[in-house]
Amino acid sequence: MIIKSIDSLSNTDRDVAWGNGQSRRLLLESDRMGYSLTDTIVEAGTSSLLEYRNHLEACYCIEGEGEVIDQVTGAVHRITPGTMYALDNHEKHVLKADKTMRLVCVFNPPLQGPERHSLGAESSAY
Repeated sequence: MIIKSIDSLSNTDRDVAWGNGQSRRLLLESDRMGYSLTDTIVEAGTSSLLEYRNHLEACYCIEGEGEVIDQVTGAVHRITPGTMYALDNHEKHVLKADKTMRLVCVFNPPLQGPERHSLGAESSAY
């Protein structure tokens, strides 16, 4: 059985600053569950161009407000508490946070641990 708390991850290698927020990595590849689980903060007023070439991701919003914009179709999806979005086709997207967002995220295959977003002109490419 694996038991972890957000408090126990603070200031460890599982507490990753990714540029526009913080990713607290509750489960990683080394935990041998077959997926990773994160508690992710996205800071208010930020906009992140993201793409996961090597992972599928599902995010469940538990706090805050924002939107996800599909960079291929242009579709804009409002994200509020109780909303889930899944990147099932490695979609390049923009994640905007109007209010600080807290997301519970699952990655498959699992994150190894140190992965970070590369923010700026280029999108993230986990």
